[in-house]
Amino acid sequence: METSGKGQPPVSLEESALLEALRRGEEEAFARLVAAHHASLRRVARLYVPSPAIADEVVQDTWLGVIQGLWAFEGRSSLKTWIFRILVNRARTRAVRESSRASHTGPLAAESGAEPKPPGSPEHSPPDPDSSPERSVLSRELGERLRAVIDGLPANLRTVLWLRDVEGWSSEEVCSALAIQETNQRVLLHRARARARSALEPYLEDAREGTRRR
Repeated sequence: METSGKGQPPVSLEESALLEALRRGEEEAFARLVAAHHASLRRVARLYVPSPAIADEVVQDTWLGVIQGLWAFEGRSSLKTWIFRILVNRARTRAVRESSRASHTGPLAAESGAEPKPPGSPEHSPPDPDSSPERSVLSRELGERLRAVIDGLPANLRTVLWLRDVEGWSSEEVCSALAIQETNQRVLLHRARARARSALEPYLEDAREGTRRR
């Protein structure tokens, strides 16, 4: 049974129609659902598990859970956050199982086109007609540093920061998917952002100094 966050709106009319189509077994409806959420599910799974292959397994297990749980879904949260709640539960369980295995490079380690770039990377920056090669290098380096900073956060901080500031979720959606209170969500987000700013500030200062010297 799903867990709804405080203030989380019920299923929308559009989601209600989709849910009914899913319960009728319409393949096109399920394909639309997968297209809408699969990539994001995989990214969030990578916050918990040590490899892309394991993330794929977690996501596939999540979709199986969605299919099996459609009739039990009561609509007290959005369909989206219900799906991600299933994912988070499975990812946490799998992470515990994998924790005793060989160390890994980190959940946000670069893959060939598999992971999104966080804010600050060239892909998330608007084109700059006055951009110089030096500025491009700094932007790329900042994106890489930000990835490393997020990767180094404790799991609870990393997940809240990723969902809010990279995936663009609302606080209500995060609370519902992670089954946490709004107050706790705010505290975690504040701590994560503070740590990220603190870790990036020396690099940003060096970059500013380098720009001034030029």
